[in-house]
Amino acid sequence: MANTASDILKMIEEKEIQWVDLRFTDPKGKWQHLTMVSSVLGEDELTDGLMFDGSSIEGWKAINESDMVLKPDLDAVWIDPFSATPMLILVCDIVEPSTGELYARDPRSTAKRAETFLKSTGIGDTVYVGPEAEFFMFDDVRFENSYSTSYYKIDDIELPTNSGREYDGGNMAHRPRAKGGYFPVAPVDSAVDIRGEMVSTMLEMGLPCDKHHHEVASAQHELGLTFGTLVQTADRMQIYKYVVHQVAHAYGKTATFMPKPIKDDNGSGMHTHMSIWNEGKPLFAGEGYAGLSDTCLYFIGGVIKHAKALNAFTNPTTNSYKRLVPGFEAPVLLAYSARNRSASCRIPYGTGAKAKRVEFRFPDALANPYLCYAALLMAGIDGIENKIHPGEAMDKNLYDLPPAELAQVPTVCGSLREALESLKADHAFLLKGGVFTSDQLDAYLELKWNDVYRWEMTPSPVEYDMYYSA
Repeated sequence: MANTASDILKMIEEKEIQWVDLRFTDPKGKWQHLTMVSSVLGEDELTDGLMFDGSSIEGWKAINESDMVLKPDLDAVWIDPFSATPMLILVCDIVEPSTGELYARDPRSTAKRAETFLKSTGIGDTVYVGPEAEFFMFDDVRFENSYSTSYYKIDDIELPTNSGREYDGGNMAHRPRAKGGYFPVAPVDSAVDIRGEMVSTMLEMGLPCDKHHHEVASAQHELGLTFGTLVQTADRMQIYKYVVHQVAHAYGKTATFMPKPIKDDNGSGMHTHMSIWNEGKPLFAGEGYAGLSDTCLYFIGGVIKHAKALNAFTNPTTNSYKRLVPGFEAPVLLAYSARNRSASCRIPYGTGAKAKRVEFRFPDALANPYLCYAALLMAGIDGIENKIHPGEAMDKNLYDLPPAELAQVPTVCGSLREALESLKADHAFLLKGGVFTSDQLDAYLELKWNDVYRWEMTPSPVEYDMYYSA
């Protein structure tokens, strides 16, 4: 049953909560917060929300229309395990005070509208999402970008560059080599206990987790967060990132979800599993290829058709495209398969109709989860409504295709610039049902173009290496 304001107040009293942290997600995907003394919150504040200045959030209101409402979702409630004194996390939607409606540029509100739109189509009543977010942990990260300086330097006990380093007490030598981290046991895997504490913390907070493991790159990791509904999973992904950052920090390490922080090793993705259900029945199971229904195939077809526009949300940074490079083990080829992981759309093996789902392998964890999952759903719905078939499955190793055959396979974008231009040209499918709005997309594009311009206008140390003496 849904919580009421009185339920939250009772929880505050019983658990002796001192602080209530009102959290929301900005357009870039970062969790923001406002911490309130618990005693000042009553049923009115919990039901109607609290006013705040929205003009300070990039991509939102202008200064002359800054007043907005933080409205708590009383079913999105967690105890913060990292607070020195008892604190309750309440995830909020953003509401327009003049109309009482959800704010069009609020990512969480967009995700809610996407779920509502799915129901209105009659296709299904529930979409399930299961993300696999990878991340790196380092011991030391330094960088500087100024008028005359540009550099970064990273270090971690696991990096193969430390095989010859002298340590106090000796160099123990057990560490993964480049692309050799999947999955040797400790002591090569040095972060078993850290990942274990991350998962234990999320389990204590009520998140459904099932595993953790080292990933392919040195210092790269993944925790197993299982599936939930779209908004629910996006909320959980924000908690996932928060827990990863906080636990790493407590161990004297620093975590990043950058897709490609290291040139010579694998990048980090956020493989995203999706399926649609109706009245408790899975709609992606059928008699077609790999036990899929036409509904599922059309869903895949919609995502493939709109993939380049989707990249603006699924891969929203300039760094994202250092991972998505053709010719390497990256999910750049827009094909689907049940037999190999070289396709960007994979059909995971599973017994029974309930396990049928599609895994999209190109998203990364710097994506705003609300916008990423909502955009994928809208593309899939467009595919279903217009019966967009994805063509034949490609069960061969796509990395080994002859050049002529490879040229026939479409790819994701090669840069953030291309992704933004693709979104500008192809976004009508996102506007259906008012899920996304033209104003929201314009504001998002403006925000992301700033990243493109800064990146394109800044000389790189690599360019000095390649061109200085030319």
